[in-house]
Amino acid sequence: MDNAGKEREAVQLMAEAEKRVKASHSFLRGLFGGNTKIEEACEMYTRAANMFKMAKNWSGIDLSSSAAGNAFCQAAKLHMQLQSKHDSATSFVDAGNAYKKADPQEAINCLNAAIDIYTDMGRFTIAAKHHITIAEIYETELVDIEKAIAHYEQSADYYKGEESNSSANKCLLKVAAYAAQLEQYQKAIEIYEQVGANTMDNPLLKYSAKDYFFKAALCHFIVDELNAKLALEKYEEMFPAFTDSRECKLLKKLLEAHEEQNSEAYTEAVKEFDSISRLDQWLTTMLLRIKKSIQGDGEGDGDLK
Repeated sequence: MDNAGKEREAVQLMAEAEKRVKASHSFLRGLFGGNTKIEEACEMYTRAANMFKMAKNWSGIDLSSSAAGNAFCQAAKLHMQLQSKHDSATSFVDAGNAYKKADPQEAINCLNAAIDIYTDMGRFTIAAKHHITIAEIYETELVDIEKAIAHYEQSADYYKGEESNSSANKCLLKVAAYAAQLEQYQKAIEIYEQVGANTMDNPLLKYSAKDYFFKAALCHFIVDELNAKLALEKYEEMFPAFTDSRECKLLKKLLEAHEEQNSEAYTEAVKEFDSISRLDQWLTTMLLRIKKSIQGDGEGDGDLK
């Protein structure tokens, strides 16, 4: 069957499902077998949704919404009417995934509906996973970083409550990175220090601890040079392995260059570090913010190399 044929069949299934729903509302049907009609309609909506997906009709019957998403959403509501909470949540998630292509806000609405059901059922790990999906939609489709942060934080809370600390930390690190970009440095510092302290005693994770303390120190540095010096001393005391790391050595060189207001020495230290460990966009942004505080570099070309 070609795509047009699948789409026609899906539209017919939607119409048939709607008839079943209307029939279930009649008085006699309500007394005798109303639920059977609802169950049949559920099945038809789900089949229609999958047909729309196969036809790659992500833009929907009209241009404003996804046909697959709409069909899954109808199925979800009927499952809830039948008290099938798990099936309802699954259909809301399917609807959200379909809407992601055409209507990100509607995708978020469907995923939030699924989250409400999962939390009501005590399924917090699954709810956390869907909060991450919502956060990613805000990151990439709607570009609303504040809302992305809120959903990563909620996900982290749920993971912590379920003792999934590794998953919680991943979400918190996302929050910290965005908080620093938004100049919420204290929030970023607290998270980087917390995750660093949690990982430094874990044989499998302790190598990452130096990165978290490095990022926390950079956030301190942007706010105040003295704070950065004191934080560096604290991190070396907490985590002696940090002292021998390239990150710690770079921080000491940067602090010295900043104290001397030596822009060239600062740039040279960064170049040397970057030649071995490539700087990512986040580190580059933070290092540039610090460099701009060196006297005479405020009107510079914003380069580190």
